[in-house]
Amino acid sequence: MISHLTGTVIDKSLRYCVLDVGGVGYKVFTTDDILNGLKTGAKTSFFTHLAVRETALDLYGFANMESLELFELLINISGIGPKTGLGVINVATPQTLRRAVSSGDMAYLTKVSGIGRKIAEKIILELREKLSAIDGVDGEQSDLTGETDALEALKSLGYSEREARESLKKITADGGEQLSAGEKVKKALKILGGTK
Repeated sequence: MISHLTGTVIDKSLRYCVLDVGGVGYKVFTTDDILNGLKTGAKTSFFTHLAVRETALDLYGFANMESLELFELLINISGIGPKTGLGVINVATPQTLRRAVSSGDMAYLTKVSGIGRKIAEKIILELREKLSAIDGVDGEQSDLTGETDALEALKSLGYSEREARESLKKITADGGEQLSAGEKVKKALKILGGTK
């Protein structure tokens, strides 16, 4: 199995990049934030998962082991394939997703493209136990209301769900997960200032 790749980006599209590793080009599906940060000709590394199907071998790449492990937990849930799993990882940081699962926040999960109520229930039910075993915590309860409220506020201001999610993801990645909804909206508006 291919578990890690380091090489030069020789091409990229909306959903994947092609990584030249020793003269072999690997097509690696990855998240939007990783793709946005890649430049053709630059060196990069991925922790990868090889998805084997009857008609294809697809590589999914992540910036760190935490994202890869969460992706692998997601695709072990029946009804969630690699593309849906990547879609879930694409919209929030692993910490935010862990909080959504541990607090049972179905509203947050159902806002993910392709995730309906049944799949969101399944994710919460099946991942809560696994994550608490891995993290050594007992279903820590977290409040994602601020995150959901900030998302709705940004959408009401005319930003698309994708723009709003990407800005909130950046805030969380920068350690802003404890901010109130209002503070998150202010920071998100600064991030989005150049895009609207």
